[in-house]
Amino acid sequence: MDYMKNFEEDEKIDKLRSKMLKYILYKKRTEQEIRQKFCEEDENAVEDAIEYFKELNYINDFNYVQRSVQEFMNLKNLSIKEISYKLCQKGVSKRIVDEYVRKYEDEFVEYEINSAKKIWHKKIQNSDENTVKDFLYKKGYRQDTIQEIEG
Repeated sequence: MDYMKNFEEDEKIDKLRSKMLKYILYKKRTEQEIRQKFCEEDENAVEDAIEYFKELNYINDFNYVQRSVQEFMNLKNLSIKEISYKLCQKGVSKRIVDEYVRKYEDEFVEYEINSAKKIWHKKIQNSDENTVKDFLYKKGYRQDTIQEIEG
């Protein structure tokens, strides 16, 4: 009888891992996104599967941050604060985001300046300087970034 129970339990875990793997491979996910998606499943089985995929490096929030930041930098004009906010919204811990920003601070500062310049040149055609500065402040750009691009 114990053998059947263990077999059924193993089968249940395998099915969960299979579903979770499909979810992860379709699009890279944060650990929090995975927990939310599978919140209806057995909590112990979810924890087991998450740990299993972390060991295999299918779930790695630091790598998720790295890929997302590159995507943001290639496609959008965002402030460092906006990037951090978007990552935290996806469930990445603030500690991991802050650690990543600190590690690549020079690249972030350069990106933010270039991003602010692009916005400045686009918006200044239809607005006065104060309006554009206010817009940049509201988007989370740092004061020294704004001062650098306006000068």
